[in-house]
Amino acid sequence: MSEPADEGRVRQATDADVDVIREIYNHAIEHSTATWDLEPVSLDDRRGWLVGHNTGRNVTLVAEVDGLVVGYAGYGTFRSKAGWADTVEHSVYLTEAARGRGFGRRLLVELVAAARTHQIHAMVGVLTSDNEVSERLHRSLGFVEVGRMPQVGRKFGRWLDAVFLQLVLDERSHPDDAIPE
Repeated sequence: MSEPADEGRVRQATDADVDVIREIYNHAIEHSTATWDLEPVSLDDRRGWLVGHNTGRNVTLVAEVDGLVVGYAGYGTFRSKAGWADTVEHSVYLTEAARGRGFGRRLLVELVAAARTHQIHAMVGVLTSDNEVSERLHRSLGFVEVGRMPQVGRKFGRWLDAVFLQLVLDERSHPDDAIPE
């Protein structure tokens, strides 16, 4: 992974990061519509999540400053049927203190690079329609809106709309084609 010239670095997540990943995620549950979970998750839940998002072709990264994790990003299975195997769904979460400092971009850039390395064909992000910061970030990296579903979720006493953003990672016209070097 990379170490930018300014502060912080991005690295592969490890089991030692599970508790802080849980803390970051639970903060998002309690204070935002970035996730549609309604109740905080347990440490066992996040351990299972990390195993599924950090095994085989799946990757989870953390952003770290002075030895402290300030955010994470990961991708995993988009849908469970075999035909979806080359498409992943990703997420990016940061501590409040890390927002606006470029960590989201760095994590997502590294995550896209990892997906390409693992020969993933497409990445999908599912955002709440009011998450303009995340939508701008994704669009700036080439993600395009491929779907919008009004009122499919709920949180904080209101309906939520989902926006699907996608990035195709290679130029293969057929799934069996070799990926160009």
